[in-house]
This record gives sequence, C-alpha cells and structure tokens, in this order.
Amino acid sequence: MTDAVALRRALISVSDKTGLADLARSLAARGVELVSTGGTAQALRAAGLAVRDVAEVTGFPEMMDGRVKTLHPMIHGGLLALRDDPGHVAAMAAHGIGAIDLLVVNLYPFEATVARGAPFAEAVENIDIGGPAMIRAAAKNHAFVAVVVDPEDYPALLAELEANAGATTLAFRRRLALTAFARTAAYDAAVSGWLAAELGETAPRRRAFAGTLAQRLRYGENPHQSAAFYRDGSARPGVATARQWQGKELSYNNINDTDAAFELVAEFAPEEGPACAIIKHANPCGVATGATLAEAYRRAYDCDRTSAFGGIVALNRRLDAETARAICEIFTEVVIAPDADDEAKAVFAERRNLRLLTTGGLPDPAAPGLAFRQVAGGFLVQDRDSGRLGPGELKVVTRRAPTAAELADMRFAWRVAKHVKSNAIVYARGGATVGIGAGQMSRVDSTRIAARKALDMAEALGLTEPPTRGAAVASDAFFPFPDGLLAAAEAGATAVIQPGGSVRDAEVIAAADAAGIAMVFTGMRHFRH
Repeated sequence: MTDAVALRRALISVSDKTGLADLARSLAARGVELVSTGGTAQALRAAGLAVRDVAEVTGFPEMMDGRVKTLHPMIHGGLLALRDDPGHVAAMAAHGIGAIDLLVVNLYPFEATVARGAPFAEAVENIDIGGPAMIRAAAKNHAFVAVVVDPEDYPALLAELEANAGATTLAFRRRLALTAFARTAAYDAAVSGWLAAELGETAPRRRAFAGTLAQRLRYGENPHQSAAFYRDGSARPGVATARQWQGKELSYNNINDTDAAFELVAEFAPEEGPACAIIKHANPCGVATGATLAEAYRRAYDCDRTSAFGGIVALNRRLDAETARAICEIFTEVVIAPDADDEAKAVFAERRNLRLLTTGGLPDPAAPGLAFRQVAGGFLVQDRDSGRLGPGELKVVTRRAPTAAELADMRFAWRVAKHVKSNAIVYARGGATVGIGAGQMSRVDSTRIAARKALDMAEALGLTEPPTRGAAVASDAFFPFPDGLLAAAEAGATAVIQPGGSVRDAEVIAAADAAGIAMVFTGMRHFRH
C-alpha cells in the first residue's frame, strides 16, 4: 500500500457549489486535470476553468434526465483500480481507463428537500445514486484515492497538497474515507427513515440514525467519560440549533438539561402569556407563568430556590433586561429563549460564565418525532411524548367537580408533570409550581417530598401557611393506593389530576370524596424515565 499519491486528475460533481470555484482554481494551478458533470462543469467553465466532461471520458452522453452519467467502467475503474496490482494496471491500459486521484462529490439535497415538505415524487428524484456509488468506491480505495464530501474539508485538502508538494498522504486519505462512509450512511439513514414515515411503518426491520458533529465535548456526564454532541439535521428549535451569544463551551450535562428546560417551557405558547422553567439535573425545580417574564421567573424561582442555584433557565418569550437582571441575582449556568434584546445581552455580558442561547422559536410540543435510548445489545425507539389534553377530555370522577381556578391549575400541573422524571408529583397554584417530587420509587414518597419542599420554601419566604394549601396536584401515572392522594390532602391540596386506570381506582375516588377533593382522570399517562 503506497503512502503519498500525487494528485493529477480530479473528478468533481457537486450539488452544493459553495467554495467550488476557489477549490478548482487551486487544483488547476497545480496542473490537475478537472473532469466534471452537468451543472458542475458549467459552473467551472463560467469561472474560466478548463473542464473535461464525464461524457467525453465514458463515450456515453448523460441520459435519462441525468440519472445515468457516472455509472460506467471508465469512471469506476479509475476510482477502484489498485495501482500496485499488475492485473489492474494492465486492465486500465487495455481499456484506456485513466486513474482518478481525487473525487469531490456532495450529494443531491435529499434531506433539505424532505425538510421543506416536498411531495413524494420530488423527494424520490432527490435520492442520489451515482454520487454514493462513487463516494463508496473512492473511500474503499483510499489507498490511492482521496475523496471529499463536504465543502468544509476543501481548506484541509488544499493545505495537505501544499504541505506535500501536490500529493496526499495515506493518513489524510483515511480520515477522508471515514467522513465519506459516514456521509453515505447518514444519507441512506435519511432516505430509509423518510420512507418508513411515508409508509406509516413504525417498526421497520432495520432502523438507522445519523448525525453531524456539532461539538467535541470536554467529557460526558462524568470526567472519565468521553463525549460529543451531534445534530440530527432537523429544524426543531432547541439547543442543537441555538446561537450561543456568550459564555464558555456547553458541557454534556448543560446540553441535556437545557434541552429538558426548553422542551418544558415550550408547553406554554407565547400567546398564553410569559412562562419560565428552571431545570436542575433534567428535572424542573420551578415552573411558572406571570404577567411579565420577570414575574414568571421570580415565581418559578420561589418554588425551590435552593435547587435553582446553578440551574438552567428557559423562557418562552424574548428575554428583556428586567428578567436578565433578576436571573443574575443568583448563579445560573444557561439561559435559553427564542430571542433576547440588546439590553438583556448587555446585562449578561457582565457574567462571562453564563451561557446565553437564542433559538429563533419554540419547539412544537405536539409535533411527531422519534426518541431512542440505548440498552445492552440494542436500542429502544418510541414516538416522542407529544400527548396533550384537549378540551372536554377530562373525566370528573368525584362528587365535587373542580372550580374554574382548580381546573386551570390542574391543567398547568399536568403540563409540567409530563416533564418530571417518574414517579412524578407536581403541586401548582395560580399558574406556578409550589412543590415538585421526582424520580422516586414510590409515588407516595414523591408526594411527600414535594410537600416537604413546599414547607421549606414557605419558611424561607416567610409565608404563614404552606403554598400547597389550595393547590392542585398532578400525578404522571395513577395512584395505586389511596396513600399518595391522602398525603396530598394532608398537604392541603384540594384538586387532583391523574390518569386513572388502577384496579383500586374506586378506593382512591372514595378517599378523595372523603377528603372533599375534586379529582379528574385524563386517561393518559406521562411516564418519563
């Protein structure tokens, strides 16, 4: 296997023509022969460069609307031939096949075509065939051929040629081959995933996921774990698509917690009023609405001031200076919002370690999508939890129906409970959480922990009674026994929203009636593990 390969002939066929002319001029200046196809050849000629058409090399014209042009032995022989194999060299000489030292290809924009909602037939036409075939051929034969699939690698290629007198090294070609195979794998994953969705196939025989590196992380959840952050190419607003205005690099845990915070606050549409969610270790420690964004933040903060320290703040509206100043009263890791005004940015500029992210919008909580999790020997795939309660979907099961105020708090608490790790209990009053219990093995423990936290905050805030008095309680799954409901009643809750469905529902309903509690069933569960 050879090492340095002088670059004499390059085949260029690109959909994305970013940087194309500059790359081609640099290659031509080194005496590299340029071979190209269709629109790429036209673009190169328009830039004043001499180009040889693929049709001239193959002896066949492009046909079938461009579907057939590079699938030919004159092309693939030049890409696949082992130049240290006498038989391969003899075959090349016998058939007049010229070696191709560099392949520059990027693929038809299938992902972008699907993302803009193109019809089925147009999406199919944007499935590249010749491109992946050439990329795989060149990558397989990286002992002799360099393959570039991303415009962002053009500078590295030119630097390699400059450093090696117009040649590429084996180590460089191997790195390019890795990127090339990953690109075709991601492309095929996008095509197969799209087709599965189009056919309504929820469990295809084979499932592939792909991503593009967004950031190398210093470490994972813990310093001994290596980690990286990848984008999946979707346009869903969030931490993957956000602009970071200031602050040090995000960590693995920052990214995970920021995503949890933003997905939660997105449950509250901007037109419903300002909302804020504060997250710590992927669980909310305070969520609230308010007349202003600053009020929503302060009410969320007052749910659990201790846990909010060093947390993540997510907002559903444009960040303003008043809210920014309130956030700066304690240490906060990340703030994420659809936008931020210049005054707010100026306030945060004094806190160099605070990260500010803006996304341009909120993710749609009801939008379909997939979530997956690795397990030993495989992975689990499910629909994203996009379940929401529509009007008229609540079933009153107690003698007393909830008041309008209790019903509003029930619905608020239910939206929050969807984002709390199971077993989840959320107390809410007046459009704000006042106690959250998360991640316990026993639901009654979550109920008591949430109430205990509320008592602690009452003492810290100088309240005369715990904020759980008159609160509504949401439980992400049914109460298997009356004990959890009774613990909520002891804390002063007057209304409960839960899925129902326990074999002991009748006992739980009877306990609620005895305590004078109004209770509704949703028929929907929101486990989050």
